Amino acid sequence: MQSTLAHPELKTGMVEAPILSAIYIYPVKSCRGISLDSTRLDVWGLEYDRRWMVVDPNGCFLTQRQLPRMALIETALDFKTLWLSAPNMPDLCLSLSIEHADEVSVTVWTDRCQAIDLGHEAAEWFSSFLGVSCHLVRMSETFIRPINQNYTSQDTQNAQVSFADGFPVLLISEASLDELNSRLEKPIPMNRFRPNLVVTGCEPFGEDRWHTIRIGSLIFCGVKLCRRCIITTIDQATGSGGKEPLATLGTFRRINDGIIFGQNLVHIGVGELQLGNTVEVLKYF
Repeated sequence: MQSTLAHPELKTGMVEAPILSAIYIYPVKSCRGISLDSTRLDVWGLEYDRRWMVVDPNGCFLTQRQLPRMALIETALDFKTLWLSAPNMPDLCLSLSIEHADEVSVTVWTDRCQAIDLGHEAAEWFSSFLGVSCHLVRMSETFIRPINQNYTSQDTQNAQVSFADGFPVLLISEASLDELNSRLEKPIPMNRFRPNLVVTGCEPFGEDRWHTIRIGSLIFCGVKLCRRCIITTIDQATGSGGKEPLATLGTFRRINDGIIFGQNLVHIGVGELQLGNTVEVLKYF
């Protein structure tokens, strides 16, 4: 059972059903995302989302928490290639095809994962730009990383996740960001929160209460409200940090010792989503 927060009163003039207004993937964990018109969800989540990751020499994951400059690394995809670019760096081109390579063991939080090391060129590129010794890995296609079993149900007990922190999908409503920005001296964009799915047409923080929803033909289960970290305080355009939005969120979006913004979801089955899909709430918390 999820904890609840105080919600603003419902605003008038809302559309009857929310719709999917934005889709984002983040191919390399903690680097810039890509906005999509449509996407496919496989067993790990949105296709190509957090399938690559930067790790230190011990195989431990690195993010903007330690290296804010990761916010400056842009990603792009075509049918065969992942492209990476950064200020004053040559573009790095990586094949989407997984060739035979030795697997390595890497760590995401407390999870040990099997991955493929992408070699010297990628390691040199990231080490040069980030100023630390590191290398790039890609999740092994045969590896199974289950979600935290403390948050599973009968429907989600077999759910998996890629290199994302804990769950395959993060959803936030535009109304929630609008409510936050109404309290900030300087509004911030949605990219501070790095969602996968953005919806419009619900009340602020309405997504907190969504237990089961249907988007297009896919069913999603809300499993855990998203506890926010220092990455939300990093300007994704410059890599510079500050105190907001955590300082303001802490005044009205705190549960126990966590500051909450967004809903983590698990999807049931595989399928496709596209912008404009209706979001149907099937069950509330």
